[in-house]
Amino acid sequence: MNKPLILVVEDDTSIRNLITTTLKTNDYRHVVAMNGKMALMEATSHRPDIVLLDLGLPDMDGIEVIKNIRSWSNMPIIVISARSEDNDKIEALDAGADDYLTKPFSVEELLARIRVTQRRISLMTAEMMVANSEFVNGKLRIDYSAGCAFLDDKEVHLTPIEYKLLCLLSKNVGKVLTHTFIMENIWGRNWDTDIASLRVFMATLRKKLRRAGACRAADGARGRVCRRAAQPGAGTGAGAHGAERPDPARDLPGLGPDGLSAPADV
Repeated sequence: MNKPLILVVEDDTSIRNLITTTLKTNDYRHVVAMNGKMALMEATSHRPDIVLLDLGLPDMDGIEVIKNIRSWSNMPIIVISARSEDNDKIEALDAGADDYLTKPFSVEELLARIRVTQRRISLMTAEMMVANSEFVNGKLRIDYSAGCAFLDDKEVHLTPIEYKLLCLLSKNVGKVLTHTFIMENIWGRNWDTDIASLRVFMATLRKKLRRAGACRAADGARGRVCRRAAQPGAGTGAGAHGAERPDPARDLPGLGPDGLSAPADV
């Protein structure tokens, strides 16, 4: 298990040194902050995996630090405080703290609390990976881990660029994407592609998705939209003799009639 980055927020030098020495001895990476303002700066810049937070800070109450962090992040926060009343613990936990350790404390208990939080992080990460490994929109399902998508039991072959475009659009449902954003994510910051070329790629992707939805696979097997290069004649089965079919590309965000959906920088 990889050791997390831990932000230690403590104004008392002796306690701070005890915590950081314990972390260093156990090979944990850490950064420190001596007050609330510094804690928020370090949390924003380093995005630590765990925060060890004292409540009695010189410039602001630790409860305010918790509320501020919770407004933009779910990073685990373990409070380490001399406040031992139940009301203090309840207030911190209700504000968004994940655990509460009362001073004085043993380093063994502190390490145990960190290990529990690590296991929770690992479990949440695994659950998020499973939840984010697929995209489903009507008859379209993209399996990101396999690099393929399934569309209405029809097989379509995509070039690597077309597949990347499909994934980018599926991960930004409901958002208006600029041409610059799309090109940087597909070709990188040093891209040398104009908007006209991007429109061609988008229009071609839309046509392939529409064709997959309008054609029946000869063997009735489950279709796939894969990122390998298209083979001559692949995915171009016979039509339905003029019958109007739903357009699967119509429901995919960003695939409008002109290949783009309301780009903001044009």
